[in-house]
Amino acid sequence: MPQRTINPRNIICPFPSCGRTFSSKGGLTNHRRTHQTPRREPPGQPHPPTPPSQDLEPGFDMDDHLVEAVSLPGRAPSVVEEPNTNPPKAREKVEFHPYINGLPCDAEGTFLPPGAPPPPWDYPPPDDYSPFTNRPSFELADLIFRKDKMSAGNINELLQIWASTLPDDEDPPFINKQHLYDTIDKIELGDAPWHSFTVSFNGEVAEGDTTPWKRATYDVWYRDPRVVVTNQLKNPDFATEMDFAPKEVRDENGKRRYCDFMSGDWSWRQANELAKDPQNHGATFCPIILGSDKTTVSPMNHCLVLADKEHADSVEFRKFRRNLFHGSLNKILQTLRPGMEKPEILRYGDGYYRRTVFGLGPYIADYPEQVLLACVVQGWCPRCDAPWDNLDHTAGRRSHRLTEALFETIGTKALWDDYGIIDGIMPFTHGFPRADIHELLSPDLLHQIIKGTFKDHLVTWVTAYIQEVNTPADAKHILADIDRRLAAAPSFPGLRRFPEGRGFKQWTGDDSKALMKVYLPAIAGHVPPQMIRALSSFMEFCYLARRSVLDEDDLIAIDAAVANFHRDRVAFDDVRPDGYSLPRQHSIVHYTYMIREFGAPNGLCSSITESKHIKAVKEPWRRSSRFEALGQMLLTNQRLDKLAAARVDFRARGMLREPIFGELVEPEPPPLETLNEEEDDDGGAVDDDVLGEVLLAQKPIPNLPRTAQELGTRLNIPDLRGRISRFLYEQDNPDLDIPLDDVPLSACPQFEGNIRVFPSAISIYYAPSDKSGVRGMFRERIRAVESWRKGPARYDCVFVERDPDLPGFRGLYVARVRAFLSITHNKVKYPCALVWWFSTVGDSPCPDTGMWMVEPDFDQTGNRAMSIIHIDSILRGAHLMGVSSGSQFIPHHLSFSHTLDAFRSFYTKQKRKPPQRYERSQRPTDEAEDAWPELKTLKDSLMKDEAAKDPWR
Repeated sequence: MPQRTINPRNIICPFPSCGRTFSSKGGLTNHRRTHQTPRREPPGQPHPPTPPSQDLEPGFDMDDHLVEAVSLPGRAPSVVEEPNTNPPKAREKVEFHPYINGLPCDAEGTFLPPGAPPPPWDYPPPDDYSPFTNRPSFELADLIFRKDKMSAGNINELLQIWASTLPDDEDPPFINKQHLYDTIDKIELGDAPWHSFTVSFNGEVAEGDTTPWKRATYDVWYRDPRVVVTNQLKNPDFATEMDFAPKEVRDENGKRRYCDFMSGDWSWRQANELAKDPQNHGATFCPIILGSDKTTVSPMNHCLVLADKEHADSVEFRKFRRNLFHGSLNKILQTLRPGMEKPEILRYGDGYYRRTVFGLGPYIADYPEQVLLACVVQGWCPRCDAPWDNLDHTAGRRSHRLTEALFETIGTKALWDDYGIIDGIMPFTHGFPRADIHELLSPDLLHQIIKGTFKDHLVTWVTAYIQEVNTPADAKHILADIDRRLAAAPSFPGLRRFPEGRGFKQWTGDDSKALMKVYLPAIAGHVPPQMIRALSSFMEFCYLARRSVLDEDDLIAIDAAVANFHRDRVAFDDVRPDGYSLPRQHSIVHYTYMIREFGAPNGLCSSITESKHIKAVKEPWRRSSRFEALGQMLLTNQRLDKLAAARVDFRARGMLREPIFGELVEPEPPPLETLNEEEDDDGGAVDDDVLGEVLLAQKPIPNLPRTAQELGTRLNIPDLRGRISRFLYEQDNPDLDIPLDDVPLSACPQFEGNIRVFPSAISIYYAPSDKSGVRGMFRERIRAVESWRKGPARYDCVFVERDPDLPGFRGLYVARVRAFLSITHNKVKYPCALVWWFSTVGDSPCPDTGMWMVEPDFDQTGNRAMSIIHIDSILRGAHLMGVSSGSQFIPHHLSFSHTLDAFRSFYTKQKRKPPQRYERSQRPTDEAEDAWPELKTLKDSLMKDEAAKDPWR
């Protein structure tokens, strides 16, 4: 019998959430090195929260079943304090809402006893892959339609070729492309059909008025949001990623922490409102987070054109367009309204039913969309009523109540001129329970901060300033030097390089984030110190706001950074004669309030909606016939969703755990000390719980000597053996009170063991940011190689622990890794690093950049000061930027690979500035308030409420 020539993928990944298969153990090992890490508990990270239901007896009267717990000022006692096995220093306390707490119930809404298992899922038989005939046919459909995005013609050709290889009485899994499409369409899981309605202008049309848009009809396509939400809630993939109750998170000292959405004040306040009705007790509050982001499907095509150029700017058409937008949203969301007023019984991914109350949550949008959503005039703030020409003036919060009162009090012109309100239209949220768009507009890190204030404002202003205060020739020379400084930035894991400086046309959010990391040192010396301080303060604000976990100290620091930025940005007065009343820049004054309301801004950034442009719009467009493409695009998205839902269901039923063919092989997990990524991988997010640690790469560099003498000769370090001996002495005497170099070699262990040299190490550490995993863990690769990617050598820099009790950079050393070593002595392996040292310049950061400076150390012979350290003392990589004064221009020939050798001193880790508060002036009373005292009373009340929550007010 002929042997099969295809190696079967019969080895499965043992991690439950993965399910990938491999044809060899080596393939599995590489996969695990790249994507998975050993499960350990990181410092300061709690276990997933225990459902509050475990501490309540069944029944409707919650007051009779509250357990004793810590009570916070202004809040009812919590239902449960989250269990935590972390050391006391890292302990977190989580308090859940005592009444709107997501108690499991049965399908009729009766609460289950504590610990009761969920009702069993009504699953089909384990071999039922309906509507597919078997697993291979499902995998084939998924491969062709989702992974490969194969065209209809190619699908038919593939199936024809397949059929030609089969006997006459056999067919391939699908006869043709239409058979494939029809099979996918029959998937019931995840089905959320597209619906549409037609709208048209319903105003009076004068006789003889032939304006096209007044006589046209417009199709609005949508999916029922209630169906979409219920599909998401019952998805098993999300079962462990949900909070069923609003919560307050505090650290071991009782300090409030803001992380995910349900940790903010807004969700708790919504729960308080719902708790006023006893029938809502025990329910789950499910906020619907909305978002919109305009895009085009190709450079020359738009999805919809509503008016020709002749009428696009008319007041009448703009009013129609606003009404079309808000009326459509209001109609689409009506299916959720019953669930906003009375709990609905829905099933969740963990198998339990819960009484669920819907609510309109934050809306993710950039500034132009926020203006449209809030029905305010372009140039005004959609959250507060500060005047458009002085946005940073103190103002009150906008609200539906205030807008309605103003409608009754003043005319259209005064609404527009004095309050920036568009007359005659209320936002779509008006009329929905507990919803006000002015309260729900979320912070937008991407467009307000990264691409807006930093790239569009500050970088542009710096360039304009240089061009204004210098001759054209000198300005060109300075800007070229800034570009060379950017290009000379040393390599660093995950850092985008700028080989041509700022000289590229299409900016992305990632480009702006990367430029932010290297821009400040690049312009230092070329612009005034106050301008540097303004940028430094703004970047401090930006780095703080982008964290995934923020505490009260962080919020104070954010306010201080904004205050410093406002103080120092006057350095741009020469290029900003009209001032700084810019809506996107003004938005930063609202950030501390919005963080308290909605948690860390990372979870509500418009990068979430923008990331869907390619998959939800551009790729479906490319797969369409380009003729009446909208319906085809919607159908493509619907089929992709159905395939994804089917895969989740099959995996949850254990139907994808077995390989497609061959005997199942359960592999042994690799040892922890070798669990690393591929050498070409810079690192990324770590979603599992791990300790902060540094691990050597798995494979040593081949063909290097193994003895100290021979390796020292190869590395041009003649005294390598002596350095190893002193390192071993330090391992045996950790409390050494004299310099290690002063220890006589005769007193040190005589090293005769083997040495292996490794090209890199992986640093895994806690760094809650937008790049980290769900547990705030991040990993990066630190390299020390004589040739990187067939080019020059690369020896990365690191932060080394000096004194853990000192704050920030004061407790660290900076070093550059010459080699990663594994030393074997007396049958003990020591993972270590041979490093060159840097010393701090001065005892405080640079007063302008806010960054510390370091310089390389040299020994008495003039060589770089060097020693061997255990890799456990390494915290993570350090990125250094060369320090240049304005008179020192970068040579044209300087390569980024030589930067760390060419400069005398370097900028390194930025230091957080001391927190401080400042007062802001009061806005004068408007004439309308004097004319109608009730309006002033209403505004004063709203401002008082806002001031209690927002320190900027």
